[in-house]
Amino acid sequence: MEIAALVAALVVVLLIVLTVGKTVRIVPQARARNVERFGRYRKTLEPGMNFILPFVDRVKPLIDLREQVVAFRGQPVITEDNLVVSIDTVLFFQVTDPRAADYEIVNYIQAIEQITATMLRSVIGNMDLEQTLTSRDQINMRLRGVLDDASGKWGLRVTRVEIKAIDPPKSVIDAMEKQMRAEREKRAAVLTAEGVRQSKILTAEGEKQSSILRAEGERQGQILRAEGQAQAIGTVFQAVHDGDADPKVLAYQYLQTLPQLAQAQGNTFWVIPSEVTTALKTLSGAFSGPEADRGGRTGPVVAGAVPPAVSAGPSLTDPGPGAEAESPGGKPLPTTANVPPTPNGTVDNH
Repeated sequence: MEIAALVAALVVVLLIVLTVGKTVRIVPQARARNVERFGRYRKTLEPGMNFILPFVDRVKPLIDLREQVVAFRGQPVITEDNLVVSIDTVLFFQVTDPRAADYEIVNYIQAIEQITATMLRSVIGNMDLEQTLTSRDQINMRLRGVLDDASGKWGLRVTRVEIKAIDPPKSVIDAMEKQMRAEREKRAAVLTAEGVRQSKILTAEGEKQSSILRAEGERQGQILRAEGQAQAIGTVFQAVHDGDADPKVLAYQYLQTLPQLAQAQGNTFWVIPSEVTTALKTLSGAFSGPEADRGGRTGPVVAGAVPPAVSAGPSLTDPGPGAEAESPGGKPLPTTANVPPTPNGTVDNH
């Protein structure tokens, strides 16, 4: 009897333990479990300790409520310009309704993959290859909007869609590389030409500024030299005016400056001004005295009488403008204006 009572007690304890185990359900954080009673949805167990009717309620597997990441393999997609590209996508989603995710769709992961491929073909089919490669953000936003609307009734929320890779055909990649290489060479040529152009412009600007500065310097130099010469001439003129120089002294000074005209290098002839004859006449009168002015006559000069040398013909000293002196035989005599200078700068009249 004691053994039977002991066995009965053990059976009762096991039944109690089993009943407690079937009654109490502990759900982890960010998880959920659906409960069915007699095959019908009863409730969703929240995280923590939950109680159910043992042997009546059936608890379904855990559903993860955290954000999940699913990477889909490359999907062949045809662009608007009839090029086949392979696109890899990454999808971020989260279960918001455990009941809908469990009863509205059999396998929501597979469903999301298929709808992503379908929507991707629909979006990329309206773009050419260049737009597809440069409009990833636009593609991501359009895919997210479409997938979020389609998966809402499944108790899912698509948080983010990313284009992982876009792989064009190899022939297109080669053509793109050639295009990029040509574009880089074009940019290099343009930059080189621009650099040469800027260099020439800067060089021309520098030469222009240099020429302007040089011309300004020459102008200032000429102005200063002219002012100096003007001051020197004014000083000399003032000194002559203050000293009341005799015309004979001025004529002698004038004749002394004539040899300097022949000192310049490369001169083969030089022109004697017509005033030389006047200076010579004044100088000869200064050295000859009053006797030479009367033509060598010792007698008195009668007022109003014409000297014989004047009435006989033109003077050898002053032939007059535009006239040549002649000898008594009728042959022209050379003047000082037609005689070349000697090496020492004087005029040879012989």
